[in-house]
Amino acid sequence: MSISRKALCVFYALVALLALVGTWGNNIAYLDMGLAAANLHFWQQTLVNPASRSITVDILLLGLAAITWMLLEARRLSMRGVWIYVLASVFIAISAAFPVFLIHRERALAARDGSASAGTLSVAGLLALVVLGGVMLAYTLISLGR
Repeated sequence: MSISRKALCVFYALVALLALVGTWGNNIAYLDMGLAAANLHFWQQTLVNPASRSITVDILLLGLAAITWMLLEARRLSMRGVWIYVLASVFIAISAAFPVFLIHRERALAARDGSASAGTLSVAGLLALVVLGGVMLAYTLISLGR
């Protein structure tokens, strides 16, 4: 099944929006103590138990790999402004900034080759993404309800 660049960009935008709401819907709980104290308290809480430490290490190292790739890919495609995505990754949320970078990348690729196709997915691959996305949406909504 062929996936258009436009459909992929819409998907990335929805992921970025959900990530922004999901992360900052939880981060707001820290902001009543001032920015410096909130930042310190947040990072202290990432060390509270093995689950929080595991997911934090996982996200930080995934983020390092993603940021390295973003810098290299931006240079390869002559994309300007990549440091905005890097800073947004650090100060807002990589889960929100990375999909926005991917939108920029799709636009750069479209301008480069003129193709409207982003690639193909099998029906099984598409169904797997739908199921995975549903699980991630459900977890995000549960996290916001706590």
